[in-house]
Amino acid sequence: MGEGLFQPLHLILLVAIALLVFGTGKFTAVGKGLGEGIRNFKSAMKDPEEDKDKKDKKEEEKKS
Repeated sequence: MGEGLFQPLHLILLVAIALLVFGTGKFTAVGKGLGEGIRNFKSAMKDPEEDKDKKDKKEEEKKS
């Protein structure tokens, strides 16, 4: 095996230890939070005019 900190066996061992310490529930919560954060970031990076137009259309639909 090569030298270095991030060898595949080391990473597998670290993940296994983290699973034992934190449990699977924490990992799913972290994954869900990370996914929502990425989605929010992407939507914030879009053109603000597009978001404004979408909000206006939704408000008009609610009034109807």
